[in-house]
Amino acid sequence: MRLEKCWFCSSTIYPGHGMMYVRNDAKIFRFCRSKCHKNFKMKRNPRKVKWTKIYRKLHGKELPQDTTFELERKRNRPERYDRNVVEDTVKAMKKISETREEREAQTLANRMRGKKTQQRREDLAELQQGIHLVKAPTALLEEPSLTLPKEKMKVKVSVEQESKAMES
Repeated sequence: MRLEKCWFCSSTIYPGHGMMYVRNDAKIFRFCRSKCHKNFKMKRNPRKVKWTKIYRKLHGKELPQDTTFELERKRNRPERYDRNVVEDTVKAMKKISETREEREAQTLANRMRGKKTQQRREDLAELQQGIHLVKAPTALLEEPSLTLPKEKMKVKVSVEQESKAMES
């Protein structure tokens, strides 16, 4: 991945970001955002614009050692790898992924634990409201064992329904 520097403010430009301006003499200028591009087109000097890195460095505002420059230096030289460190890192990554999966499962179980009792309460309430659909109201009056346990249920039976049930 090639990281470019903004010509105006000298911040990093990641691939797919920013814009490029090519002058007639084939000199390429890269800008991180339209703010830098507009300032360049207005012929502003980055050393006089207070928010640029160059201004901050010239006026002693920046820290004596900038970590971004150290990272740039590190990126240019090849890295040496220690097999043991790489092996330990891979093992640690596996362990971390296993732990993450266990914790996700545990969290889901904890959330569902309270949900089961709540779901039962909701189901009982729904069944009580619609018990007349499951059993006939006259059958509920004749056999009290057919009602739901724990709570008594009030069933209103009109005279017309009762007489129709007796006839059949």
